Amino acid sequence: MSAKGRKRRPTIRTSSRQQRARQTNTEDEKRERREEARKYRETLRRKGARRRYYRNAAYALIAVGVIGALMYGATRPKHGPATTPQERTLLAQADSEAAAAGCGPVQTIPQYSGASDRAHIGAQVASPPPLSSYPSTPPASGPHDPSPRGAGVYSSPPPVYSTIHSLEHGAAIIWYEPSASGAELEKITGFFDDPAHQDHVIVAPYDYPDQGSAGKLPAGKQMVLVAWHHMRECNQLSLAVAFDFVAHYRFPPPAGGSYRGDAPEQGVPI
Repeated sequence: MSAKGRKRRPTIRTSSRQQRARQTNTEDEKRERREEARKYRETLRRKGARRRYYRNAAYALIAVGVIGALMYGATRPKHGPATTPQERTLLAQADSEAAAAGCGPVQTIPQYSGASDRAHIGAQVASPPPLSSYPSTPPASGPHDPSPRGAGVYSSPPPVYSTIHSLEHGAAIIWYEPSASGAELEKITGFFDDPAHQDHVIVAPYDYPDQGSAGKLPAGKQMVLVAWHHMRECNQLSLAVAFDFVAHYRFPPPAGGSYRGDAPEQGVPI
């Protein structure tokens, strides 16, 4: 077949309208891509701003906590009221009374070895450890309840794990044998039931039968005085000995006195 005889394919011509439509579509796509890129950048910017906000807020909270702790440490009372004539008399009698009551020296008690000495039960420690695992009876430190036991005179044994938390705050505890009675016990409870003498002091019987021998005072002891890492055992009750221990191992000490304890959170309310 000759070239003349072959049919020519029709030339497809694009109209100017179609060209404009195609160009418009291309521009729309470019605009959409630019908008998507802009939105993506904006999303990243907002995420970064949020991260900076939360980070700065966390830094601010930490700073407030540090400043608060420093201010509390700088402004908290370092001493309590001055001793009264009655208290000075008790302090003067303490040595002779200690000998008469069969009191040993103040012992330094080591840290709890089974976990952090300051662990909170339910957080760092899952459940209350047995009292027999503590290095002294009664305990002088170690895992404790998250809430401290308030100061006061208790006629029945308070939750023992919360009293350990009170020790961490600088409290002193006068534990006595539940079977004890008589004038000296009445003197002790009457003296520390007075709000003037009650700050960071707990007076209570020590009796936790479910804890075996660790739930009772050591054999032959009618009174055991406890502060954080410190303990004194006595065969008999004595108000003078009890107040002497409180005056030196409870925080804050009386005006003009010296604090011999080492509670890590001295003076924090209980």
